[in-house]
Amino acid sequence: MLVTLIAAARSSSLLDARFGDDRPLDTAGWHAVERAIPVLLPLAAAELRYCSPTPCCRQTGDALGLAPMAQPALRDCDMGRWRGLTLREVTAREPGAVDLWLSDPRSAPHGGEPLLSFVSRVGGWLDTRPIEGDGRIVAVTESSVIRAAMLYALKAPPQSYWRTEVYPLSVVSLSGHPGRWSLRLG
Repeated sequence: MLVTLIAAARSSSLLDARFGDDRPLDTAGWHAVERAIPVLLPLAAAELRYCSPTPCCRQTGDALGLAPMAQPALRDCDMGRWRGLTLREVTAREPGAVDLWLSDPRSAPHGGEPLLSFVSRVGGWLDTRPIEGDGRIVAVTESSVIRAAMLYALKAPPQSYWRTEVYPLSVVSLSGHPGRWSLRLG
């Protein structure tokens, strides 16, 4: 089975990125999708096409011709009371909580989902994909979900999550089957 993950186009500038951001694509995001269509359009041939339930993921998927089905398991990490805030805002208000969150993957000082639970949820989604036809699946989701999927597939230590970057419209593929995934580059 081959699962291809596409990071949604941007919905805000990097400096304005917010936890649990559910804003639609911004103008720059729409232009980026338009430029990416020739390269990403062939992914619409996948038997199964999914997206995170957020507006920017659905809009990215629709613009790419995927007509994706929303999957709640592909949503961003639940950031509890930090939802809607920037990292800068949270750090100014709760520096100790941010330090704990970044150092302990089992913690959820924001009252939401711990990093390890988030990674497990995304991994559970990967492991329960049905195999149809040639087993090709494509999903448009937030960069954080792709980072969690890579961590799960590689069985990497949780701190690796903070050392992984996924840019808008990046494509990452995972091949394998439940519990045994490989990262495919190129």
